[in-house]
Amino acid sequence: MSGTSPAVDPPSDAVKPVRHPDAPAPGELLGAHYEQCFGCGGGQSHGLHLQARAGEGVTITAEFTVQSAHQGAPGLAHGGVLTSALDETLGSLNWLLRKIAVTGRLETDFVRPVPVGTTLYLEAEVTAVAGRKIYSTATGRIGGPEGAVAVRAEALFIEVHVEHFVNHGREEEIQAAMSDPDQVRRARAFEVNP
Repeated sequence: MSGTSPAVDPPSDAVKPVRHPDAPAPGELLGAHYEQCFGCGGGQSHGLHLQARAGEGVTITAEFTVQSAHQGAPGLAHGGVLTSALDETLGSLNWLLRKIAVTGRLETDFVRPVPVGTTLYLEAEVTAVAGRKIYSTATGRIGGPEGAVAVRAEALFIEVHVEHFVNHGREEEIQAAMSDPDQVRRARAFEVNP
């Protein structure tokens, strides 16, 4: 990626990421991390409803189809929606590390327009880890998983404790997520975004 800032470049002492032994198996659908999430939740009528699958190593594949509610210019996806799709995909990577992390920085390049009705095929990978910092990249393609690059991003995620969400989120949603009897969904509810 050209023109990125040093903030998304791993330092020289960064290490190669290691997939957690309890991470979902390659090919496994991750499901929504939270029902009300704009990126992956089913509870948002105009959300992306992004579907992510675990890949090999510390990689994710995902896709979503651009709907009319996602447009900016007539007939084209809004850049903020495309950035949200990249952020959601990049954030899902943290589930493979079994870390709770928030987006610290996200740099997006828009390569070509994405028309309404188009399915965006996303691939993301953790490239390095340095302490609490997780470095990753993502690419979104149109026309298929090997199609033309439409968007790409580099990101820095910061590992946090669940108290980050408890201290800054709305109490009723936090309590609902924390009281979910499904331990996997409860853990995933707090995995991404500030």
